[in-house]
Amino acid sequence: MNRFAPLIATFLIASCAIATGASAKKPVKKKPSHSQQQKNAQQRAAKDRALALASMPLYATRPEVLSATLEMAQRRELNAAWVQHVVAQARFMPGIVQAVLPASGPSAKNWNLYRERFVEPKRIAAGVAFWQKHRETLERAQQATGVPPDIIVGIIGIETLYGKHIGGYRVIDALCTLAFDFPAAHPRAAQRTAFFLGELEAYLALTSRNDMDPLALRGSYAGAMGMPQFMPSSWEKYGVDFDGDGRVDLYNSTQDVIGSVAHYFKAFQWRAGMPTHYALQLDPQTADLRTLLLPDIKPSFSAFDMVAHGARLDAAGQQHHGALALLELQNGGDAPLYLAGTENFYAITRYNWSSYYALAVIELGRAIQQALPDAASVQK
Repeated sequence: MNRFAPLIATFLIASCAIATGASAKKPVKKKPSHSQQQKNAQQRAAKDRALALASMPLYATRPEVLSATLEMAQRRELNAAWVQHVVAQARFMPGIVQAVLPASGPSAKNWNLYRERFVEPKRIAAGVAFWQKHRETLERAQQATGVPPDIIVGIIGIETLYGKHIGGYRVIDALCTLAFDFPAAHPRAAQRTAFFLGELEAYLALTSRNDMDPLALRGSYAGAMGMPQFMPSSWEKYGVDFDGDGRVDLYNSTQDVIGSVAHYFKAFQWRAGMPTHYALQLDPQTADLRTLLLPDIKPSFSAFDMVAHGARLDAAGQQHHGALALLELQNGGDAPLYLAGTENFYAITRYNWSSYYALAVIELGRAIQQALPDAASVQK
């Protein structure tokens, strides 16, 4: 008998035990957490966007584009080489061209559905938190301009959900695409092209004079920027250094955002203390709708005129001394909602030419105000 047999057997048994133990204790690969999965998905999406962007044609290949930007540089007294260098790195974005085309067919408007998109619990809760955090700045803006906090908070909530959704397009790509390749099929192509050429020029001037990287800023597919979604020309005209640091920053300074939104409305003749609209009763069969709706949302009638044409204003509306507009908001197959809009309602539509948008701003702001813990003590 091999005298080493017992030792060999013992060694083999021990080896098996160790191997079995090691196998049993081998760590199991954990499934990524939900937050990690989201992070990974965001990283993949960002990589895909970068690859897609790199495949788009550069405007550096377009001599007529570089010629147009040279004229912009001369008008704005900007460094021509810098302007052409920036625009040369912009890329054509076909998705933006599709986004600005009108819908193929008319869609039925529905105020109730539109309202549900914006006046909803998540946005109201975010608005309450925003109001509470920036109450002092909102009150200071109201003192300076007369614009109440609920309107300012309503605007920022609808535009970007308080900075959460500022847009993922490079502003330079969006503006160059719409300035140089606006779709000819659009019914107002000439006017819109001229508008975006002006916005591109304003953007180049804004970024040059404020030491901002024109290739880094991101915004909407139309080139709107920052928490309040100002177009470049609006940033230039209405942006306010409300935090006193010597520059206007609508991406990172909430004080500048609040002050700038308030200043925007003041510039469009906001009247402190004036209601935005009044309730009314109207019989479409007997009221002179053709006359009342002709000016669209521009206030054009006195309270007396409104009543004379068949729109029965509430008691407060009958005492209004300024001009009014009949607002008609469709509700799909249900009866439309009719209101009398004041100059302040019209001022809100200068942000977005839509009575649906303006009323959503108003109602979101009011819902947030009513949800504040100290709502009873908050004055308009």
